[in-house]
Amino acid sequence: MNSPARGRPPIRVVLVDDHRMFRTGVRAELAEAGAGGLVEFVGEAADVESAVAVVRSQLPDVVLLDVHLPGGLGQGGVDVLRGCVAVETAAGVPVRFLALSVSDAAEDVIAVIRAGARGYVTKTIGARDLLVAIRRVADGDAVFSPRLAGFVLDAFGAAAGELAEVDEELDRLSAREREVMRLIARGYQYKEVAKELFISIKTVETHVSSVLRKLQLSSRHELTAWAMGRKLI
Repeated sequence: MNSPARGRPPIRVVLVDDHRMFRTGVRAELAEAGAGGLVEFVGEAADVESAVAVVRSQLPDVVLLDVHLPGGLGQGGVDVLRGCVAVETAAGVPVRFLALSVSDAAEDVIAVIRAGARGYVTKTIGARDLLVAIRRVADGDAVFSPRLAGFVLDAFGAAAGELAEVDEELDRLSAREREVMRLIARGYQYKEVAKELFISIKTVETHVSSVLRKLQLSSRHELTAWAMGRKLI
């Protein structure tokens, strides 16, 4: 997995979790993984009300958000997201939320994504991978593990009430490009796609560029939305 790039201002992060020892551990592990200069923690919170308050006061780039929190209306992270609707950073972009939870239950994943989170990872994630996930969410991308991405794509496809159709856009893609597209849309990293399809990472990059060009899309997030809207996964 690629490392987050240096040479940019640190990503301002608020960490929301009701266990102080876990918050301390996240800070320590990210620092040990080389987060210095890449991530700046600007606040913490342990419940819904304090989370909403610190997000609104600090206007971070990314909020690492636990799903189950005390306070609010009893919906934990969903209550935080609803309390921070339309909150923007000083740069004029929305504050972005990355769920970081012990839960991998489909109902938890779907609830926070519907409420506005940009991604969802479990607490089994490694420090380096978490750094990359923070960077991707800060850049506007969507981040899920492959298993959790499947929950989201299935849920939103069903909500759209559409069957997958082989339309004019899909016909532009080769069979291999369709395979790559489906894996990328589910949240796989390039090296994971390469391993799954027994091809090189360079070949994956070439296919992704071709897919984005043919579909007139500009990012992985747009590709995920495109595939989701057609219930292709």
